[in-house]
Amino acid sequence: MSEQARRTLEGPLPMPLKNYGVLSARAVARRREGATDTPHYQIHLRDTHGTDYRAAVNVQSQQAPSELLYAVVDDFRHPLTSLLPATGTGWAPLRPAPGTAAVDFIRGNLFDPAKLRTLPPDLPGVDNDLADLLDHFVLRAVADPAAVLHVFGERFGPEPGKPDKVFGFEPGNGMHDVHMNQGNSGRFKGDDGVYQDGALLVHLPAENRWIAVFLAFQSQAWHTDDTTGHALPGTPGRPDDHTPAGLRIVSALVNPAGPDRGRERVTVLNTSAAPVDLTGWQLADRSKRRLPLPAQRLEAGASLAVSGGGSFELENGGGVITLLDPAGLKVHGVSYTAKQARQEGRTLTF
Repeated sequence: MSEQARRTLEGPLPMPLKNYGVLSARAVARRREGATDTPHYQIHLRDTHGTDYRAAVNVQSQQAPSELLYAVVDDFRHPLTSLLPATGTGWAPLRPAPGTAAVDFIRGNLFDPAKLRTLPPDLPGVDNDLADLLDHFVLRAVADPAAVLHVFGERFGPEPGKPDKVFGFEPGNGMHDVHMNQGNSGRFKGDDGVYQDGALLVHLPAENRWIAVFLAFQSQAWHTDDTTGHALPGTPGRPDDHTPAGLRIVSALVNPAGPDRGRERVTVLNTSAAPVDLTGWQLADRSKRRLPLPAQRLEAGASLAVSGGGSFELENGGGVITLLDPAGLKVHGVSYTAKQARQEGRTLTF
């Protein structure tokens, strides 16, 4: 087993951010910042106890390239939504480990990194910059009394006797680092960690819908050490539309009719134009338990259904499935919720 694979099996994991967690509150206002050295999109939030917070969301990087990567999932379905604190109840610390509500862009299978795009921070005009994109969701939440924001990142404050520098409430108090917090370079490497990424989730109860916004810096790596969160040298860059994963998870029987043990099934598809030798390839569940793929050749365009075994388990309460290459690097990943897994015998497609 490689060093990377051994580290993936370890836990719990360290957290370099000093005060990582999630803020659950209502959005009451927002302020866009102009072209400063480090512009932010500022959100004023208030929880059910009447406590005010400010979420400072980066819209520009201090390192080149300056434009941020973003991904929006406007119908977000993931098991972490069922692990969040009660709606609107304010700040809650999170344990940095799988199976919790802690966010990890690489290990959590929250979105397809190939779908990330860039936007400038703030430009004249309509719908052409990152602040416009955030406005679309935040202003909607401000106007909807039932909407709740869940902001993941690092807390700052409270700062007794010191008014907030943007919205003026006292004491100053809020969230920052609402972006990917691993795979950094240069002076930001000290912020690296796993299961401590930032994100913005909008819950719209009237529509029974979640919207997720994920932000990352172009300078960050997409293969990181499972203990430190540091970039792994010599590994491929972020997948994009021009270099899609050749092997993908396309379906899973999570909840077989009758006993589950040994009857769960995951199907992988070779989307590339060449055969793939599956020797050393593995599947991993949410708790990082492994299932080796059969050591065989998978032809181009062919699929393979792999039955569960050993300690590998697809939990009916929601989970993730990750495909790892022989070096232990993530190639593809999917997630499913408890609601999706509820019906016995149903095969989920991804």
